[in-house]
Order: sequence, then structure tokens, then C-alpha cells
Amino acid sequence: MRDDMTANSTQSLIAYYKKVRQDSLSLIAPLSAEDCQLQAMSDVSPMKWHLAHTTWFFETFLLLPHMNNYKVFDECFSVLFNSYYNGIGEQFSRANRGTLSRPSLDTVLEYRAYVDDAVQTLLSVNTTLNELLELGLNHEQQHQELMLMDIKYNFSINPSFPAYQHIDCKIVESAPVKSIHYIDFEQSITEIGATQGCGFSYDNEQPTHPVLLQPFSVANRLVTNGEYLAFINEQGYQQPKYWLSDGWALLQSTHARCPLYWHCINDKWYEFTLYGLQPLAMDLPVSHVSFYEASAYACFANARLPTEFEWEHAAQQHCPELVQLHDNCWQWTNSAYLPYPGFKPIAGVAGEYNGKFMNNQMVLRGGCALTPNGHLRTTYRNFYYPHQAWMQSGIRLARDNV
Repeated sequence: MRDDMTANSTQSLIAYYKKVRQDSLSLIAPLSAEDCQLQAMSDVSPMKWHLAHTTWFFETFLLLPHMNNYKVFDECFSVLFNSYYNGIGEQFSRANRGTLSRPSLDTVLEYRAYVDDAVQTLLSVNTTLNELLELGLNHEQQHQELMLMDIKYNFSINPSFPAYQHIDCKIVESAPVKSIHYIDFEQSITEIGATQGCGFSYDNEQPTHPVLLQPFSVANRLVTNGEYLAFINEQGYQQPKYWLSDGWALLQSTHARCPLYWHCINDKWYEFTLYGLQPLAMDLPVSHVSFYEASAYACFANARLPTEFEWEHAAQQHCPELVQLHDNCWQWTNSAYLPYPGFKPIAGVAGEYNGKFMNNQMVLRGGCALTPNGHLRTTYRNFYYPHQAWMQSGIRLARDNV
């Protein structure tokens, strides 16, 4: 009986591994080899690099330490596809990943198949690697979200506005949204963070710890395109009183006057999407705004951004009025990305996964329409630099209740 259970468990694990890996390949199905080579700025990566890097992760952290006589596919890949693991060795420049015409896309796909065969062989004889495998699969799913955000940016600089996906009809506006209102929360001491052993979580979500919250309120929904357009029409980008100093300085250097993917053509507003250029849908949540833009809008609206602890506490309450928590946009918080009390990174070189980035970045909470379902949890801590907007980031407002 126990042997049968182990065999079934191993088969299920291998099946899940194959599914996650196939999901990445499905994302490039609409793309040409030329599309997979694109890198339009240093923050994004080519599709080909994502496919190779996630494979390198399994080869480096799973196969090389745990599979006897494993032979690497190509020695050069240890440099080409190492993202930021200094403990592993040298990395090729992130900003220049798009210059790598070799290896070809076909070779990268061969690399994936080679590693997949080896991983499945290893899993069939070693049942002690579940935790490491789970990290690798979650890592690949993170990259699947990044792949969609990256190809959107890579396509966005093309003046023909190419579509990644096609739909039978144009995107239409969603049903009119309810008026924005605020949900009150009393002063409380709340437990923040993920509990070990209760499903997968990253090391930066741990450990659980108490946080004292003062009375506050959060908006029932996200800020819409139409509401943000009112900020633009009220000359919000021209008034320094709304902006943090660094945000205002950035505006002066970039001359930005609207969110990243907005275009005003013949006095009509459009938004670039994965479906190409579409009329701006006024009732959809505004997305692809930087922390500076989110903070400025909050100031314009006589509000502020929630802290990540306020956001998590509000989400824990399962209030039916509190909508758009996970299924639209990552939501900027007013919290710096810092370790929780008692934080301990993953043991070994994989400990560089999150902890080394805990400076100069801000936390986003929730999830977005591109986030894999298994990652949509209230404790998830995403993090980006305050000037970045290519990820699918939006705005939820908060206020003090004092």
C-alpha cells in the first residue's frame, strides 16, 4: 500500500511538473522566433531567455547537486542564463540579453527537453526533493507572469501596435462600477505573514508576526481609468503639490503625462494591451502606473496608499464589499520592501532568491489578471522600484480614521 501511494505521489508530481513546463511553451505559441528575441529595455527580458533561465534553475539547483553523473547541456549556459545568483558565479549583463542571437530558440527548446527528461528521471528515484521542486515550479510560474508583461512592453514600442492575442470582437467597457467608498477597520493587533506548513509561500512572507494597526479605511475597489483621466485633465502631472520629490524629478526628466500604455490620438484616449491598441475602457482599473503616479493620485483624491499590513488585514476579513483584490492589478502599498522580524532566507545559494532585494523597493499586494491562480494569496509580497510601471500595477486608496 505504501509503495503504491509513493508511486502515485511521484506520478502526480511528474504530471504537475510537465504541466507547468508546458504552460511556458504555450505562452510562446503565438510568437515567432524574432518575437522571442525582443528586449525593448533593460527591465524586461526576451521570451527565449525566460525559457532558458527557468530551465537553468532546475539544472543548477536540482540536477547538478542531486543527480549522479548528470552532464550539463552546455557549459556556457551557467553564465548566459544565471539571473542574479552571485553564489553560483558570473552572469551575462541583464540589459544585453536581447543581443544573444545564440543559442537559437530551437536550441533553447532542446535544452528544455533535455533537462525535463533528466528531472523526471530524478524524481522517479528520489522522493526527497519535493520542497526544492516546488520552489522551482513557483519560480517558473512567476516567470510566466513576467513573460506576458515583458512581451506586452516589447510589442508596445512598435508603432504598428501588434497584438499578442486576438479576440473575436473589440474589448468593450466593463459594466459600470459602483461608486468608490471606504470600508472602516478598527484599531487592532493582527497576525501578518504566511504560516509554515500551510501551503507554499516564499521566505519573504515569513514568519508570522503581530502588527499594531491604527484605525484606517480602504477603498472598496481599485481606481478606474476614468477616475485617473480626471486627474490628468485637472493637470495632475503639472502640479508638484501631488508628487513626491523623486517622482516630480522623474517627471521633469521623462516628460510623462499619462500612464505607460496610454495614447491620445486625435483627442481620443487609447490603451495598448495584449490585444493591441484598444479604446480606453473608462470603468476598468487603471494599470501600469508607477508608485509615484499611484501616490500622486492618492494625494489628488485626498487619500493615501495603504500599508501592506493594512492591505493584508483587510483582505483577511473576507468582506464582500472589498473587491478586485486579486484578479485585476497588483496594488501599490506605502510599505518599503523590508524583512519581517525573524526573517531567514532559504538555506544555501537559493537564499539569494528574495532577501538580497530588500532595499529601495516598494511592496505590492494582491495579484493581477496575469498571475497564476496558485499564487493568489493574501500574504504574497511582490516588490518593484517606485519608478517602474511595466508590470500590471494599480491603485487602491486608503485613509486614516483619526
